[in-house]
Amino acid sequence: MNYELSRLGISALNAMQQDMLATARKGASVVLLSPTGSGKTLAYLLPLIEKLDAKSDDLQALVIVPSRELAIQTADVARRLCSELRVAACYGGRPAMEEHQQMRGLKPHLVAATPGRLLDHLQKGNLLTQNVSTLVIDEFDKSLELGFREQMRDIISLLPHLQQRILLSATDSEDITSFVGTDRHVRLNFLDEEGDDRIRLLVVKSPEKDKLQTLYRLLCTLGTQKSLVFVGYRESVERVGDFLEKQGLMADIFHGGMEQRDRERALYRFMNGSSNVLVSTDLASRGLDITDVDNVIHYHLPSNEEACTHRNGRTARWDMNGNAYFILGPEEHLPEYISDEVETLALPARVPAPQKPLWVTLYIGKGKKDKISRGDIVGFLTKQGGLEASQIGRIDVLPHWSYVAVERSISRELLARIKGLKIKGLKTIYAIAGN
Repeated sequence: MNYELSRLGISALNAMQQDMLATARKGASVVLLSPTGSGKTLAYLLPLIEKLDAKSDDLQALVIVPSRELAIQTADVARRLCSELRVAACYGGRPAMEEHQQMRGLKPHLVAATPGRLLDHLQKGNLLTQNVSTLVIDEFDKSLELGFREQMRDIISLLPHLQQRILLSATDSEDITSFVGTDRHVRLNFLDEEGDDRIRLLVVKSPEKDKLQTLYRLLCTLGTQKSLVFVGYRESVERVGDFLEKQGLMADIFHGGMEQRDRERALYRFMNGSSNVLVSTDLASRGLDITDVDNVIHYHLPSNEEACTHRNGRTARWDMNGNAYFILGPEEHLPEYISDEVETLALPARVPAPQKPLWVTLYIGKGKKDKISRGDIVGFLTKQGGLEASQIGRIDVLPHWSYVAVERSISRELLARIKGLKIKGLKTIYAIAGN
């Protein structure tokens, strides 16, 4: 199959992607180590798409990822790269039977899945593997941890015809278990080229053990910049998020205990600029391709160096710059592994009031299952909603509904204008998702 980089707004590949493409084209198994934000997903998808047979109705490749969100994003990137490619995303949090029915009708060439859900489909015979020749394990250091090894071993035992294995991570790990089958592989290590100089490290000192007021003052100082706040526990996510919301900040929360729909809505609002702040556990530190994150804020210190690397990797992606703030209480100190020069930021005595984002998220109650496309939404909002193209931001079309960023200043007028109207002949619900 052929792919089109222009669909992703990319004109040229970086050195890592070029090296990966040349190596994988030879059919070799590859272990790729490269910093977060360097474009690893694109690096493995390009050679993978090239070798897939568009005329076949067989499943030919599997991608294992550690989270639901990464499964969805991987499938979306693959579809945008190649219109011929039939790809499915499989993950927990929704009925397996629904996925099975979808795949029976779709006949995917490629499936991106979380380990538990993939194993379930394989054991039930929902996926036929006789023509699966390529296996990709993204974030393999996470997927091959002791708690997941049994699942991974069972999955690989059900893939008897593998010819190529591609493993990717942003942190080095020599411990690749033998059952993966990468005894003979090419190792591409780009970690030494990590752009630490693009991430500015800063300490913000909190006069109190409870750091909520310091976090609030820091976020007010940062204004409308996009900030990802990391905390250690799900309960802390809820507490911090509630506090910031009561203070008037546009903050969403994200953790593994939330319903999938709520997680998706929070993530898309942050990605499209409808909220300035996302408060999350380390769940958001891996795999999420969120562009233009200006700041990573460590409200709770990372548990180890690897966690710090993945957290900080959410900013300064590709060739961008970013900031990483460490909020320290009276008895806290920076971990020893942070050896780079760190500045201390003194917050002003008076901070500006919270600023609202330029965008809000419009919820449309129809999606891919209803044959709705991005083009359909743009046409509806411009022709029937009266918007200019510049007043429409990011559009995310999900299976059963869609999210669209629209300018905050015209959102109420837009809702009144489109109320009761049909999109592509379908009557549906329109609402603002969040404030």
